[in-house]
Amino acid sequence: MIYHIVVGDVGATPLREAITMEPSMEGEVVVLKDVLSIGPLAKEEGKTFSETRSAFWQQVMSNDKNPVVVDDLERLMQVSTTLSNDEEAKVWMWMAPWPADIVAYYWMLNYMQKHARRMFVVNIAALPFLDENGKVFYPKSIGEILPKELVKARRLARQITPAEVEIDGEEWGKLVTDNAGIRTHEGGKKLTSRSEEHYDNQLISFCSQQFQKGSRIVSQALSKFNIPTGDMYLGWRLRKMAESGRLTLQGDVAKALKDFDVKLPGEVVSEVAVEG
Repeated sequence: MIYHIVVGDVGATPLREAITMEPSMEGEVVVLKDVLSIGPLAKEEGKTFSETRSAFWQQVMSNDKNPVVVDDLERLMQVSTTLSNDEEAKVWMWMAPWPADIVAYYWMLNYMQKHARRMFVVNIAALPFLDENGKVFYPKSIGEILPKELVKARRLARQITPAEVEIDGEEWGKLVTDNAGIRTHEGGKKLTSRSEEHYDNQLISFCSQQFQKGSRIVSQALSKFNIPTGDMYLGWRLRKMAESGRLTLQGDVAKALKDFDVKLPGEVVSEVAVEG
């Protein structure tokens, strides 16, 4: 039995298909829903880790009708229990060169160290794959890879070494101590802790003194700067900047990005020629 751990539903879809194509990969896909590269990692007083993460995402999503429940850790502990009871079970961590994946690797390693000899990693960083047209490309996420290419990638699976368990095992503690708003990927498995305002200037660069849809601002920033946070987080940053006076919003800011408009503060001043 192999537990295939992957970040996000987008990566899980081709991975599940690949498993149906290759008997040696048979197992269960465990999808991590949380994006650990953004938001607090240190537990808030009186809250568990999952409750802290749930509270953060509840704030970001600004939706009181549907409470956000983050339960990745609880599901990982279920896998850990299975490994304790089944000596044949293994864990494969599918890791792309993307901050959410790198943080998830450190997070998983921290909680699964006692199963280190049965933990494997499939790291696709800087490796070529074929797209649907047969052209070589270098994916930044598992979701970009065709199922048949993921079948080939199974050969990359390697056991996490004792040295990695020791060295990488310390990284999660450092990230928790930093407890920064953002963690960026600097190549390899290196991460840098940054403030939650890290991408604010990129968002502001697309704003003007004319109102524009929040969805337009966010999509432009995501496209030009390849920001790895997702649109919900950037929408939250627009709202936070409006609270501090850096932006002006109109519309229903508690709803989706398309439901409110954004502009720089102040009024547009028209230049009028005055004859002397």
